[in-house]
Amino acid sequence: MLKGLAITPPVIGRISIGKVIVKEGKRLPAKDDEFTLTSQIQNADGWIVHPVDETLRTTPGAKLRSIPVRLLFDDADLNLRANYHLFDRKTGRPLCVGNGETCRRSLSAGVQTLPCPAPEGCDLASGGHCKPYGRFHVRIGDDSTGTFIFRTTGFNSIRTLTARLMYFRAVSGGLLSTLPLELRLRGKSTPQSHRTAIYYVDLTVPSGMTMAEAIASARAESEVRKAAGFDQAALDEAARLGLALGAFEESEEEGAAVVEEFFPDEGDIWAGSDVPPVAPASKPGLADKLNQKAARINGNGASASSNPLSRATQHGQ
Repeated sequence: MLKGLAITPPVIGRISIGKVIVKEGKRLPAKDDEFTLTSQIQNADGWIVHPVDETLRTTPGAKLRSIPVRLLFDDADLNLRANYHLFDRKTGRPLCVGNGETCRRSLSAGVQTLPCPAPEGCDLASGGHCKPYGRFHVRIGDDSTGTFIFRTTGFNSIRTLTARLMYFRAVSGGLLSTLPLELRLRGKSTPQSHRTAIYYVDLTVPSGMTMAEAIASARAESEVRKAAGFDQAALDEAARLGLALGAFEESEEEGAAVVEEFFPDEGDIWAGSDVPPVAPASKPGLADKLNQKAARINGNGASASSNPLSRATQHGQ
């Protein structure tokens, strides 16, 4: 088995509540008010719609605002993985991934584990390009291990999905993988959104089904699986070991697509920092700047204070 390469759940499609549009010659992310299921193939117009998308719409052209899903794992943290992320904007390579307490940071000396004060308290994160980033894997249809992935940097979706997974795992006795569920799109307005609607993703039991009925269905399905020899605990452990093989989950190829869609360029990432300006021809990359900044922080004896994810103020998906 390859070392240093994270083994992630197989992805056969994407779930999004946004899209990439071309504006003034630039490819920019744009939000939407419905789900779209796409393949993993792009053309000049963006991601190609997955055939499953059409089958889920009750009538042609109808807005898709709920999706019946199942989860792959009983462990909530395997289904939804969310961290603070900072990417190299030129290559898409992950540079720093943290959880508000510790982080893994790519430096010239290699990947190191360091304190993580969260973006609001981290000098390296100045510029707004380090923010919560979540990946939620769900099963749609008959594929037993293939997943559709919902990616988001929206704090509303990350917080809501995390809470739902924790609660559903508790009330079902840990039977997340057999619990019938439904992704649902919700909207809200806040002062930060200037009273305009923002949309985020929720996870519920299917419409028309009570929690008690969903739990009964999960228990029955779990017994059928056990009788057939399906070892859910072993599957969870295999996934856990696979994810632990790599320092970072995203490759440069995946990271480049993530940066384009979820980390749009809103100005110089180092605006307001004390990195001295240099001529464009010799301007260092973001990785070089991280190394320089880390060296300054270590040299000044700066210490990082813990700052939990709940301090994040991101809004949107």
